[in-house]
Amino acid sequence: MSPLLYYSLLSLSFIFTLKLLLQRRKFKNLPPSPSITLPLIGHLHYINLPLHRSLHNLSQKYGNIFSLWFGSRRVVVISSQALLQQCLAKHDVVLSNRPHFLTGKYLFYNYTSLDSAPYGDHWRNLRKIITLDILSTQRLNSFRETRRKGTLKLITNLVRDSCDGFTRVELRTRLTDMMFDNMTAMVVGDAAEFKKFKEMVSEMMPLFGANNKGDFVPLLRLFDFDGMVKKMKDIGKRGDLFLQGIVEEIKSGKHNENTMIQHLLTLQKSQPEYYSDEIIKGLIQGTFLGGTDTIVTTLEWAMSALLNNPEILKKAKDELYTKIGNDRLVDESDISNLPYIQNIIYETLRLYSPAPLLLPRFSSDECNIEGYTIPRDTIVLINAWAIQRDDETWNNAACFNPERFEKEGEVNKLIAFGFGRRACPGIGLAYRTMWLSLALLIQCFEWKRLNDEEIDMAENSTGVVMEKLIPLEAMCKARPIVKKVVQELII
Repeated sequence: MSPLLYYSLLSLSFIFTLKLLLQRRKFKNLPPSPSITLPLIGHLHYINLPLHRSLHNLSQKYGNIFSLWFGSRRVVVISSQALLQQCLAKHDVVLSNRPHFLTGKYLFYNYTSLDSAPYGDHWRNLRKIITLDILSTQRLNSFRETRRKGTLKLITNLVRDSCDGFTRVELRTRLTDMMFDNMTAMVVGDAAEFKKFKEMVSEMMPLFGANNKGDFVPLLRLFDFDGMVKKMKDIGKRGDLFLQGIVEEIKSGKHNENTMIQHLLTLQKSQPEYYSDEIIKGLIQGTFLGGTDTIVTTLEWAMSALLNNPEILKKAKDELYTKIGNDRLVDESDISNLPYIQNIIYETLRLYSPAPLLLPRFSSDECNIEGYTIPRDTIVLINAWAIQRDDETWNNAACFNPERFEKEGEVNKLIAFGFGRRACPGIGLAYRTMWLSLALLIQCFEWKRLNDEEIDMAENSTGVVMEKLIPLEAMCKARPIVKKVVQELII
């Protein structure tokens, strides 16, 4: 080790230790934390992947609110419904900021996009654009047929593969293609080249969340030992150039479809300072990042749970037969009459939350939770995975039981899409897509496991999204109803 690097490490260790001692003396009654804090890394030696399970294990020892040092940054972890409600009721504004992570700088247009922007006027403007101009009920209704066509394309491909009997299929890839096609059709229209963006989205997703040590240990960020900063810069630059090309192409009049981006560019003509190219690109990127992997992941978990619980799958089939029959395919307008299908998605989101730690919050001021002091500039992690599996909140919490949502008010306890001011604005689109897709998969096909062994439900969570560790493979066979509506399936 060179003398310069040696003394740099020694100096940083001293500074970190001194800062930690001063912080502990400055604030009284901080949430409990592990006693052993190491120089530079803080409590990171206690952390393993997946992060939500590691934090849950720590909560068993230190309580439902505890604090850690992730390198040089203080983190408070919340792991109970009661404490979450306290945060929502008393401190939603204070906890509505986002921490400055490297992804916000290099991928989210220097913290100006909806998910990374600090709480304030700019964020409120973005939220207004999303809720009124992009994801309003009226605009979602206008794209109903677009979504239906995309979902029927998935059904058609499965029918072709399974019309002669049970066929082995892998669902994740097919669901991803469906969602990306749907999002592309709604956002940019028939832009075939936009499929290139799918690879960039796949590169971006593992970088999000609170898993990047460079966000917490300045030394790693300074020297970029793992090349993470370089990778983010590269992906950010490529993504921006690609999106700018799409914006310019649509401006030129090449695409005349009624799409989200076309609508935003129309608004840009009258309010150019409000709907700048950068804002539009950030909104497009955020829509794809938030509306593809999370929906695909939830549908894959749902089908896996149904295959492990055939009695629940049968109840879903019976509901579809009773309410819809065998003469037509289910449509979005039917979903309100299919409560059991809805409840299956709710229960999937409860047990297999697509974002087990949601998106990190950041305190803009000092606040008090359960008698503990939460200093300003503290990262607050909500362990949704632990909260939604808590036996104190949910009866027989480890059991996959859609019937629990027949009880009035139970669905309001779900936090898979976040909570408060920074809850995900795409919840309406997500539910519509998941309900319809699941209903069609059940109505159109017979499903069974590859063998007598249960589907492995182990998770892989290296980014913000909790995927299945092993992609779902199952046996699939087209049902007779498909033959009756074969013309409808020709797209």
